[in-house]
Amino acid sequence: MKRRHISYLAILGLLVTACASIGNPDGGIFDEIPPKVVDAFPKDRSVMNDKKKISILFDEYIKLQNASEKVIVSPPQIEAANVRADGKKVKIDLYDTLQKNTTYTIDFSDAIEDNNEGNPMGMYTYSFSTGETIDTMEISGTVLNAADLEPIKGIMVGLFPADSTYSDSLFTTQAFSRVSRTNGSGRFTVKGVKPGRYRAFALKDADGNFRFNQKSEIIAFDTTIWSTSCRPDVRMDTIWRDSTHYDSIRVIPYTHFFPDNIVLKAFQEGGQDHHLLKTERLVPECFKVFFTSPADTLPEIKGLNFDESCLYVEHTLKFDTLTYWITDTLFSYAQDTLSLSMTYLDTDTLGKLVPRTDTLDIVPKLTREKQRKERDKKIEDWNKEREKKQKKAKEPLPPEKNPYEITFLEMKGKPAGSLDPNQNVRFTSAEPIAQLDSTKLHFYIKQDSDWIPAPFLFLPETGRSSSYILYAEWEPKKEYRFMADSLAFTSVLGTFTRNIKQEYKVRDTEEFGSLFIHVNLPDSNVIVQILGRSDKPMLEQEIDSLGNADFYYMKPGEYYIRCFIDKNANGQWDTGDYASGLQPEEVFYFPKPLTVKAQWDIEQDWSPRSIETTKQKAKEITKQKPDKEKKVKSKNKQREEDMRNAKSGKSTSSSNGSTGNGKRSATPAGRRQISSNMSL
Repeated sequence: MKRRHISYLAILGLLVTACASIGNPDGGIFDEIPPKVVDAFPKDRSVMNDKKKISILFDEYIKLQNASEKVIVSPPQIEAANVRADGKKVKIDLYDTLQKNTTYTIDFSDAIEDNNEGNPMGMYTYSFSTGETIDTMEISGTVLNAADLEPIKGIMVGLFPADSTYSDSLFTTQAFSRVSRTNGSGRFTVKGVKPGRYRAFALKDADGNFRFNQKSEIIAFDTTIWSTSCRPDVRMDTIWRDSTHYDSIRVIPYTHFFPDNIVLKAFQEGGQDHHLLKTERLVPECFKVFFTSPADTLPEIKGLNFDESCLYVEHTLKFDTLTYWITDTLFSYAQDTLSLSMTYLDTDTLGKLVPRTDTLDIVPKLTREKQRKERDKKIEDWNKEREKKQKKAKEPLPPEKNPYEITFLEMKGKPAGSLDPNQNVRFTSAEPIAQLDSTKLHFYIKQDSDWIPAPFLFLPETGRSSSYILYAEWEPKKEYRFMADSLAFTSVLGTFTRNIKQEYKVRDTEEFGSLFIHVNLPDSNVIVQILGRSDKPMLEQEIDSLGNADFYYMKPGEYYIRCFIDKNANGQWDTGDYASGLQPEEVFYFPKPLTVKAQWDIEQDWSPRSIETTKQKAKEITKQKPDKEKKVKSKNKQREEDMRNAKSGKSTSSSNGSTGNGKRSATPAGRRQISSNMSL
């Protein structure tokens, strides 16, 4: 009894001591060891295997991250394999019949992690063979978008043996012999390849049959025949102490497989299937018709409850988006629903264009009744506001017409203000222009304090009846005025414009720089484009006979350069066609930004083919970023630091204060640079 009493007192003392110690309980050392394979059935790299159920055992509980995206079974499986994590195992069920004398690979990429801490196992591939030998060759490369050299993530890459059985029809009739899928950098590695010669393809498979049979599918093909090979090699592996210091560099031997630099440029063919996509009528005055692809002709429309001759059509250059304006305003006011039949060309199941007729009832989202109520509300609010002003005014206000009682056509131009010397002014209206009275247009230049008439042109923009451009000889540092009298413009709906008055001051040439590009290409018809950070063309110009493209009046800033070889000289980039063996027109990027400064002339020589295709596009304008590398989380280092801080009584929080010295660097005065060549 005495010993038991002493034990109780000892336990009580420990509890009191523990309660007196204030702090967070430590959960112990974190697991930072990635999972390891301890066994597999059938064995990894086994031969003469006929089992379609596979089980891989690990030394701890595991999970699969994004297995549907990352796990690749090769040869491709028409009926998708069932790949799943089950405790300490990964289980795979193959449903397709196993091919004879074939190596099967199951590439997990970095999908395998331990279940508790998420430590990645790293790149892992399981393989077996149904024959007596197992194939171990690999073929690697990159898939880029042919139009802008963007890496394409998640596109399938496949191989066909370039032997006596090969024909170009295989890509459209048979599944690949080996497959892989690209990562965030567009990189792919096809594993388990038999030694030999191959043709490589890429396919964004729409229907899961591993062959190109739909024009909507994105493809890439390469006429090069690639021969497999390998040799011993080494790579350097840096062991880091922390984010800025390393402990050592290890030399790691490995087998280097070739080819490892294939570049496939992916594209979508032209001549896509033509179908009616949708109709849309946001307001009663017009409706839009959208098709899935360009067309050569307009559809035929017959009104069922109206006369179709009242329709005025606007269309894009490729006839894929049409806008029909209802010029019969009396009908439009009287009835909301338009009933019509539309006959257009539609792609049938055989891929041929055949006439098709649809009957459509088109109702506006905003009805005439809702429009009337909104207009009446604006008139009422305006009258109330005027009454308030009248009560406050000492004298009667002058007569003023309520602006909401009259519908005006809005003709909007560039906001008045500064204008570049090479910039013309575009005017656009909400409705197509039916009539323009040029006698009501006036243009002036300011000389001293007087406005003097100046020559100008005011012309419709090609293919757009609601857009006009004001052309003039803009002189730097001069002021201009454009005026349009009331009724100068009348729309197809009968609305007209009020007075328009806009003034512009042309910027001084000293605010701009110039960019002179010399392209070293043997090809003619090369078009050079100036890009911003959005990777969209801002300016473009065809090179002259000496390979020069000159860009003046460039605003200070960073610019990127792209060019393409316009083989058919139609002034635009064109895609490829597999059946005719036509590759997309070649696109090149200059790999660094060019900085334009005011009063500077930048001259840049550029040899596009001297730069590796995968290294051309600058990271700053590449939208598809590489996948984030999975790393073991070093939680134990943070745990040890927290424990040391807790013992010493230090706070673990970090300061957000600045580490700078507070000094500003002086900017030297700008100097004109006649020539600045950037070397690569």
